[in-house]
Amino acid sequence: MSGPASSQKTVLIIEDRPSIASAYRAHLEAEGYSCRLAATAGAAAEILNTTAPFAALLSLELPGCDATELISRWTALTPQTAIIAIAANASINAAVDAVRAGAWDYLVKPVSRNRLITTLNNATGQTTTRPREAAPTTSNQPTTTMLGSSAAMADLHRQITAIAASSAPAFITGESGTGKELCAEAIHCASARAGKPFVALNCGAIPRDLMESEIFGHLKGAFTGAISDREGAAAAADGGTLFLDEICEMDLHLQTKLLRFLQTGTIQPVGSPHVRKVNIRIVCATNRTPQTEVAEGRFREDLFFRLHVLPVALKPLRARGNDVIELAQDFVAQFTREEHKQFTSLGDCAVERLRAHHWPGNVRELQNVIRQAIVLHDGPVLEAAMLPDYLGMPAGPDTQASSAMLDGRLLWQIERDVIEAAISRFAGSIPKAADALGISPSTIYRKRENWAAMPA
Repeated sequence: MSGPASSQKTVLIIEDRPSIASAYRAHLEAEGYSCRLAATAGAAAEILNTTAPFAALLSLELPGCDATELISRWTALTPQTAIIAIAANASINAAVDAVRAGAWDYLVKPVSRNRLITTLNNATGQTTTRPREAAPTTSNQPTTTMLGSSAAMADLHRQITAIAASSAPAFITGESGTGKELCAEAIHCASARAGKPFVALNCGAIPRDLMESEIFGHLKGAFTGAISDREGAAAAADGGTLFLDEICEMDLHLQTKLLRFLQTGTIQPVGSPHVRKVNIRIVCATNRTPQTEVAEGRFREDLFFRLHVLPVALKPLRARGNDVIELAQDFVAQFTREEHKQFTSLGDCAVERLRAHHWPGNVRELQNVIRQAIVLHDGPVLEAAMLPDYLGMPAGPDTQASSAMLDGRLLWQIERDVIEAAISRFAGSIPKAADALGISPSTIYRKRENWAAMPA
């Protein structure tokens, strides 16, 4: 009996949330891949019985199925298909189990466009091809994906242009959701390395025992679950830029190895006796205060000084004036296309509510708010009633709503109340609340620890 027909450019997306599946499809089709969607394990099995896509994205949150059992069965049925497990932060152990069951790799939500494309390119064996390149330009201006006409953004663009001309490490700081990865990519795209790979790695989303392999790679059999040789992010970024997000989450032991890599420019895959020279630029980021992490012994001082050469501090969205409306209008246009809706503009009251909100989750929160409104409604005008209830009421110097929003509370207390209200709205689920607010669950856990130490 003949096996499934091979399809070298097709990706099977197995995801029960249509908005997430559509986002993955939009990213992949823009890169020339074709996609097939399946909302259940049964629908995916029907597709795999007749065709063998080169890769399958499998959500580990798919209801009513045992992901590890599915992966074992599907790898036997279509061994040429690279199964990539996608886990929520809360199910990272399931992702590790998925790799041990035969998954080629895993990703952690929220999945960035760059990480998704890089992983699929790695799956095809083309790890140094198909980089995300800068838009054609006659000058060395930064990429236009960082929108906003505020003074803060004008200053940021000037910094990006200056930093891009150097090869020294750049260190980006800013609250969660301010666009640190976009800033890193803008530096890459404005630099002489623009035609080479930009590889992003989230140090806070990968288990400590797998982090070394993620950066430096490993040989088959180097540890349990290493079923084949694998190139790490440093090798994949050779000639280009390696972006290490949430660098302060990195284990101290691995910080020592990263420092040695920065000093020598060589990598040594786990289980290999050989070293390899690579030429990459390091850009890192954190939403913590790195000097505090050094002072409290969680981050090596010598590594900090190696990395903190060209600092960039991103302003929170609430400090960027009318940028929130410019970004919202851009997101309306983007998600209207992706979701095949009819929106053309923001209503006046919607604009006022967006301006009034504090945006603890910054640009990521704004992006999620607009996407949610567009998925659940249709245009042509995005009205205030379509926005989530927790957004601030219209601002005004004499309104009761404005006074009620403050009510003598400090800034951290307002942020706490917004986050706790979201947790209550999702019946105590921190991952769901974090997703709605556009921040990571680890950010909520960390803030709750800080709040517990605050005076009542």
